Amino acid sequence: MNATPIQTTPSLFLRAAWGEDTPRAPLWLMRQAGRYLPEYRAIKERASFWEMVRTPELAAEVTLQPLRRFPLDAAILFSDIMTPLPAMGVAVAFNPGPVVAEPLRSPAQIEALRLPEAAEVAPFVAEAIRLVRRELQGRETVLIGFGGAPLTLATYLVQGAGSKDYEVFRAFLRQEPALAHRLLEKLTELTLRYLRMQVEAGAQAIQLFDSWAGLHDPQTYRTFGLPYNRRVLEGLGGLGVPRIYLAVGASHLYPLIAELPCEVVSVDWRMSLDQVRGFFPNHTLQGNLDPAVLLAPPAVIAQETRKVLRAGRGGPHIFNLGHGVIRTTPPEHVAHLVEVVQQFNRWQEESA
Repeated sequence: MNATPIQTTPSLFLRAAWGEDTPRAPLWLMRQAGRYLPEYRAIKERASFWEMVRTPELAAEVTLQPLRRFPLDAAILFSDIMTPLPAMGVAVAFNPGPVVAEPLRSPAQIEALRLPEAAEVAPFVAEAIRLVRRELQGRETVLIGFGGAPLTLATYLVQGAGSKDYEVFRAFLRQEPALAHRLLEKLTELTLRYLRMQVEAGAQAIQLFDSWAGLHDPQTYRTFGLPYNRRVLEGLGGLGVPRIYLAVGASHLYPLIAELPCEVVSVDWRMSLDQVRGFFPNHTLQGNLDPAVLLAPPAVIAQETRKVLRAGRGGPHIFNLGHGVIRTTPPEHVAHLVEVVQQFNRWQEESA
């Protein structure tokens, strides 16, 4: 491809996140820093995942790695949604996904959870943010901080480890609703303190990951998800950063998600953006290329990427994947994707 990328003014990502229908869709990718990059794997040979997350210099380095390869419009801090939980007294390990040594299912366990002050939650995260912002000084690239939504954090804490259907947690919500609400209240306050700390350290946008919201029917989400997400997102209001909400496999919840106080809704690949737009007429949409497309040949990547870009017209759009980069993705395929997005003018009909 020989076309010249569309020129933009500074902070294209922030302009789109605040609701501007920009001529080019800004671009970043969930899990853009990670296992598909050989430079990441080189660090992983000498440090565990948890060590990388908890060592500010390593977390900053991994955050910056994809920016050295690709002209992305935003970086997302290298961390994990489980990061703030040890400060509550929860033992978390990764094998390779998160494992909670003692799942929380009793009143005594949940009452024993402490609520640390913001500065105690994960000070290494704040330091990593400061290091990344220092490196990005003078550039248009925005740094995104993130955390897990209370319902998703509770899913791991009660289930204890990854699961196909998280049936133990879903049963817990029915069997112990009062206890579930107590847990969610504590997680809401922890998440709010953690995310405010990230903004104070320099994060310029915040994404709330509700990875397992889609497991639930609308009434269950209305009871155990919506009010706590609202409290977190409302608590971030007035801090001067756009708020992004992601729920995976949750198209049946879109009418409820539309009630949340956020600027950006990130959607997975299961519905076209032009179908989703009607649920969120006052939001920026983020997404939503199927990550598996990046395993296909370049011509297919270009075709499917343009399909997403065309579907994203009609309102503000931030280009992303519908979920994270798959670890077997060739880096050169990501480079091709970035080139296609940068050369697509959303204000003009695309030439053949």
